[in-house]
Amino acid sequence: MKKSLVITALTFVSGMAMSQIRTPQPSPAATVMQTVGVTDITVKYSRPAVKGREVFGKLVPYGQFWRTGANQATAIEFSTDIMLDGKTVPAGKYFLYSIPNADAWTVIINKSAATAPEQYKQADDVARISVKPEQAAMTESFEIGFSNITDSTANLDIKWDKVKVSPLLAIPTTKIVETAIDKAAEASANNMNAGATYLLGKGSNLQKALSMVNQAVAYKETFRNVWTKAQILAKLGNFAEAAPLAKKALDLGQSSNDTSFPFFKDAIEKGAAEFASKIPVPVLPTKKKK
Repeated sequence: MKKSLVITALTFVSGMAMSQIRTPQPSPAATVMQTVGVTDITVKYSRPAVKGREVFGKLVPYGQFWRTGANQATAIEFSTDIMLDGKTVPAGKYFLYSIPNADAWTVIINKSAATAPEQYKQADDVARISVKPEQAAMTESFEIGFSNITDSTANLDIKWDKVKVSPLLAIPTTKIVETAIDKAAEASANNMNAGATYLLGKGSNLQKALSMVNQAVAYKETFRNVWTKAQILAKLGNFAEAAPLAKKALDLGQSSNDTSFPFFKDAIEKGAAEFASKIPVPVLPTKKKK
């Protein structure tokens, strides 16, 4: 009986060791995500507490690299390109560091993880700016957040003890949205041309094919959609319009940087000549003899 109890106890203790007991951390992990316009910004960091200590200038020495938090390097991610006080930071995952001083902080976006000064590589900096610290209300646990949010700007607030620095983040939201609109329109135009090409190949519903390719051409003329339109018109017997369009497709292809044009060049040249040869010759009225 005693032997059985000992085995049971050992099994219980072994199970506890393997399952790992979770205990509170002195600097708990935190994640903050903010959308600015159409850009998602995510910061993952740890939150040390003041606990009655003198923070800046002592616990966090002036003039030295700081991981800007505790435990692991503070990670920051941007879903689009942003500007950090005028410095461009491409979309991507980075690390947020700083060098605090009484009169100015250096705030750094860097490509590599570092938790100590000897691990930090300035060569991996993506942006480095100077920000003036402000006196602020007491913040017991270190905090990173966002304020003054518009559809294209926000302040990245770094707060601890009675100090706050708030570098400005700027996002070209209007340009991003306009680019997205252009891409969507281009994708739609390409889809329309693809649909028209399919119907042309089947030789069915050519009027619908013509309507679709007209929408593609209206967005932007390319050698592909102009050539598609020329072929549809030729199928419909309209060689007078098809011939000049085939010639235009040839000119567009030759002046473009589209690497696929050489594969189409011969077919377009032959088509242009064929369509031109089939244009009806107008019959001039004969003069009546007096």
